[in-house]
Amino acid sequence: NVDEAGRKLVEASYESLSRAIEQVKPGAKYRDIGGVIQKYINSCGFSVVRSYCGHGINQLFHTAPSVPHYAKNKAIGIMKPGHCFTIEPMINEGVWRDNLWPDDWTAVTADGKRSSQFEHTLLVTETGVDILTARKEGQPHFMDSL
Repeated sequence: NVDEAGRKLVEASYESLSRAIEQVKPGAKYRDIGGVIQKYINSCGFSVVRSYCGHGINQLFHTAPSVPHYAKNKAIGIMKPGHCFTIEPMINEGVWRDNLWPDDWTAVTADGKRSSQFEHTLLVTETGVDILTARKEGQPHFMDSL
């Protein structure tokens, strides 16, 4: 039982991730992902958290490259075949700012409003992208019942 505002937040969050993934291909700039996400999210009346970003996948946890989800970021790097990373925008109903709890893990919105997040792990291929965490078919299962 999700109200209409919550449904719109979740749908916008998922769509922003989908639009970002469409940009992934050899030669694309990591910093451009954030502009695609923020432009769409702002048009929906929501905000993008800036404290967290997508990251590389390797032997280390949260490694390079950094993939900010907001526009006008200073991320460096060009996508090349074999690069593996996440895109995981956090989308808020209210302000983009967040607070971190004393456990140094739990993040909450600064204004107490709702937030939504989707994440995929991606592999840049010679011709585009493979979504390593995609479902075999369709959208996330719970969205079928929204």
